[in-house]
Amino acid sequence: MTTTYINARLINPATRTDALGGLTVANGQITAIDGPQVGTIVDLDGACLAPGIVDIGVKICEPGERHKESYASAGAAAAAGGVTTIVTRPDTDPAIDTPEVLEFIAKRAEKDSPVKVHPMAALTKGRAGSEMVEIGFLQDAGAVAFTDCDHVITNTKVYQRALTYARSLGALVIGHVQEPTLSKGACATSGKFASLRGLPAVSPMAERMGLDRDIALVEMTGAKYHADQITTARAIPPLKRAKANGLDVTAGVSIHHLTLNELDVANYRTFFKIKPPLRCEDDRIAMIEALADGTIDIIHSMHTPQDEESKRLPFEEAASGAVALETLFPAALRVVNSGMIDLPTLWAALSLNPANRLGLAQGRLEVGAPADLVVFDPSAPFIMDRFKLKSKSKNTPFDGQRMEGRIIATLVEGELVHGTL
Repeated sequence: MTTTYINARLINPATRTDALGGLTVANGQITAIDGPQVGTIVDLDGACLAPGIVDIGVKICEPGERHKESYASAGAAAAAGGVTTIVTRPDTDPAIDTPEVLEFIAKRAEKDSPVKVHPMAALTKGRAGSEMVEIGFLQDAGAVAFTDCDHVITNTKVYQRALTYARSLGALVIGHVQEPTLSKGACATSGKFASLRGLPAVSPMAERMGLDRDIALVEMTGAKYHADQITTARAIPPLKRAKANGLDVTAGVSIHHLTLNELDVANYRTFFKIKPPLRCEDDRIAMIEALADGTIDIIHSMHTPQDEESKRLPFEEAASGAVALETLFPAALRVVNSGMIDLPTLWAALSLNPANRLGLAQGRLEVGAPADLVVFDPSAPFIMDRFKLKSKSKNTPFDGQRMEGRIIATLVEGELVHGTL
């Protein structure tokens, strides 16, 4: 079936353009841009048409905690949020550290999720930091990257060996750049706010120290490396130096660190407890500036479902994390509406750059690319109601907030998986 979408505002992250045009889809691929109108004609009446979001670092709680999130519920949430490809974390129970576990979750994802799923695997067995996994076998089973998530490997020799082996196989390693001893037990960023609230805090230097170590190891081994979350201004200079020195290093930032700051915690609101903790406003602005100049490459949702019981606890004891598959898009538009970046630049960080980093064909508007697309209205206002989210868990910090941006339709290989056209 051939469909031509006309009167669309095409958001092209590769060319950094935002212009009216048309696009034709056939057999799951983009077959023409501004070509002749063939097949079924769909008039988008000025709505935006962009590549679907590619979201790295999504936690889906299978196996082990299916009551928090399943592939079916996460897939529905992703489709509703304009996410057409989710790249899942291995911090499940048990961890995804063997080909057998990876194949189990891949089959479950293929069966239950309406969007594409690419799994990451652990870098060490059980994410314990002592023995590396069988990277080659896990690559063959479909792992697109390797990470121990927030379990930072403290044994530098083990980490160096894992990076060396990953380099020999061309595997991407994703690191969590926090110095683990300083960060242990912390739930806020050190400063006046944390002191007034009496919260255990960690200095922003813990991030700088973690990043410095990882960059040194990347320089030693030549590995492909991605820092999952850069959240402080202190981490920007070493990241810039690593890139200037030609190291194969990229970095991401979570949507929460891009749009919220430590003051949002207010009177111990646990939906704002995330890892790393929210930073000061100066750090948040520095993240946007780093995104605008290309120092930070990718925006992640860092979707982390938690049930009500684990969040309705004193702030120090509450679980960290927030759901974000459905809030990633409207929250990210806040940065555009602030005037600090434009829509094509935002979409490069949401779609093109993560696809490029993982070697995926998605994330672009060009002939031959998969027709994984999203149609949206960037100015449609709404009030966020967490109980309307499709995720099983409802722990969003944006509950009750005024937001803008409505997903009209999400297509995976040309097939409608959410909305109407």
